Amino acid sequence: MTKNHSNAAVEPIVKQFGGTESASQPKWLAPLRKAGIAQFSELGFPTLRDEDWRFTNVAPIEKLTLTPAKEIAVNGAESKVLSEAAFTKLPGNRLVFVNGFFSAKLSNVKPVSGGGRIENLSAALAKDSALIERHLGKYAHTKDNSFAALNQAFFSDGAFIFVPQGVEVAEPIQLIYISSAKQNGETIQPRNLIIAEANSKLTVVESYISTGSVAYFTNAVTEIFAGENARLEHVKLQDEAATAFHIATIAGEFGRASNVTVHSFALGAKLSRTNIRTKLAGEGLECILNGLYLTKDEQLADHHMIVEHAQPHCASHEYFNGILDDKSKGVFHGRIYVHPIAQKTDAKQTNKNLLLSDDATADTKPQLEIYADDVKCTHGATIGQLNDESIFYLRARGIGTDMARQMLIHAFAGEIIERVKWLPVREELDKIVWDRLEANLHLLGK
Repeated sequence: MTKNHSNAAVEPIVKQFGGTESASQPKWLAPLRKAGIAQFSELGFPTLRDEDWRFTNVAPIEKLTLTPAKEIAVNGAESKVLSEAAFTKLPGNRLVFVNGFFSAKLSNVKPVSGGGRIENLSAALAKDSALIERHLGKYAHTKDNSFAALNQAFFSDGAFIFVPQGVEVAEPIQLIYISSAKQNGETIQPRNLIIAEANSKLTVVESYISTGSVAYFTNAVTEIFAGENARLEHVKLQDEAATAFHIATIAGEFGRASNVTVHSFALGAKLSRTNIRTKLAGEGLECILNGLYLTKDEQLADHHMIVEHAQPHCASHEYFNGILDDKSKGVFHGRIYVHPIAQKTDAKQTNKNLLLSDDATADTKPQLEIYADDVKCTHGATIGQLNDESIFYLRARGIGTDMARQMLIHAFAGEIIERVKWLPVREELDKIVWDRLEANLHLLGK
């Protein structure tokens, strides 16, 4: 990322930084925070001149008067939106945060067998910081990600999940972030740290919802470490208010023979960007990045990915589909980077975009950067409308035009949803996506 020389929006944020230090936090955290604010001050907000941001203009975020969201007393609005949210009927542990602050009242946390830990990060930092110190800030790089740097400086809380060697967490762990912002520019900066040691297994479902409709800003970072032979599935659902801005970083490092799947479902927010960066740091592992974005009105949904093959015999697969309507925009930028040592790499990258409107647009940029000679790497991208031949094929079998369109669009979304391994989560996502699509008149060709 090139340096942004516009300081008008950066300086007020840097001045706010003095209030983030806390006596209850470990000493090693202060230098980490200071490094974050220094990096943000150096980079500033990205502009359209930055190659990695040339399709996504974050000037509307920069123009907001950004102020940290305050901890509030949880009331009926938060309870109501939680009761209506996806996944709330699922069993398992649930950590709920309101404006980025942990809410014990809305959470449901039970002890985990085998020494596993599921708690909020600020509480974990106060009592066991050595384990966290080994991982926090190690995977979400700030040198080329000003939003990750901003989060590193200002994060107040988030989830800490630690699954020891050989432990399996049988039910999904839910992380639910509720925004109750009342003023434009309120900024919520959650930080999640997920550590899955060797031979462990877990599923994490991370979702973002809101009670209000102001122009607030969520800037989230989730760091994931998967040890040797760990099995980890991470599902992120972004369903923010239509007036909100959402930037997220998901960064991970995965060990030998591990199997990690990261899903991103982007439904809400006026502008959203999900940066996913994974380092395949051990031999023989498999990493799947899988995502679906539904946009309408003038929404913009952006996914930017870097998969770094740092060891031989690893497989990575990226599958991202977008369904875009009205004057909305989808952006996909995926880069596969293969180190010289990473022979026998198998990497695939696919981005497909379905335009329901003549005014919707998609920008897609798959990239391969390969420094090894014995690899199998492919990428492909498509942008188009529903296939008339497919509609005709279905109509020729007695299916009406409207039903044919519905079936094809459902199948297009279903390609992504069916890769979610945990059945109750998959079924809930299918219902959410289909309810949104059914509310869309263009789905019926109107």
